[in-house]
Amino acid sequence: MLKTRVLTALALAAGLLAAMFLLPPLGWLVFAALICGGAAWEWGGLAQFSSGQRAVFAVLMVAACVIVGARSGLASEFTVGPAGIWPLYVTSALFWLVVVPFWLVRKWRLSSVAAAVVVGLIVLLPPALALAHLRLVDPWVLLAAMGAIFVSDIAAYFTGRAFGRRKLAPSISPGKTWEGAGGAVAGVVLFGLAVIIASTPSARAAGPIALLVPLLAAFTAVGIFGDLFESLLKRQAGLKDSGTILPGHGGILDRIDSLTSTLPLAGLAALWLTR
Repeated sequence: MLKTRVLTALALAAGLLAAMFLLPPLGWLVFAALICGGAAWEWGGLAQFSSGQRAVFAVLMVAACVIVGARSGLASEFTVGPAGIWPLYVTSALFWLVVVPFWLVRKWRLSSVAAAVVVGLIVLLPPALALAHLRLVDPWVLLAAMGAIFVSDIAAYFTGRAFGRRKLAPSISPGKTWEGAGGAVAGVVLFGLAVIIASTPSARAAGPIALLVPLLAAFTAVGIFGDLFESLLKRQAGLKDSGTILPGHGGILDRIDSLTSTLPLAGLAALWLTR
């Protein structure tokens, strides 16, 4: 099992890096749209859609990502501050920062097809557009944002195994602990500061660093929200994994759960910094 997970991870990393640095903007937008479509198919499984409903939702999400992205300028290499996507980023941020904490506490369900479609749109479309947007800003910016989440996952896993005692959300994800969450925050803060200081010498002053630490901690917390949210939906649907497309890892949603909540925040920050 471990060998399968490692081989799949290496193949994913190689394919992602090749696409990120070699595809033209339109090709990368389509790539992001296809990821969105695959995640939408799995979302339909969590929402207990019929096969036909899942297929329609997946196709519509691919189309929405390509159309909105192209109209916002994400298919052109000359666009850095794309127009028209900030409302989607703000909607996503409000959902994850305001709605999801209550959702996790009250353990709400996707009670209807209409509700599942609306929530799925909020959860899946903004991060797919952010994937295309951040790569236009700079592939290294996108890689740093994604790298922070990978560091969070790895730090949480090893810290939780070594020191984990107090359960974070036992009825949603029994394996997660407060100690693991603390390790994730520490790992992302160190990673983020190292990246920012190395790339922006002016950030070495005490003032900017003091501001960055809480922002990086909040970024990590929102990533944990994304992980717990998908775990809750899987538990409610009676599923161990969102899919089987990635051997040893489950489905697409299993790999991008934390990115669905954090990439739109990174996109919103990029819009503000490049305005």
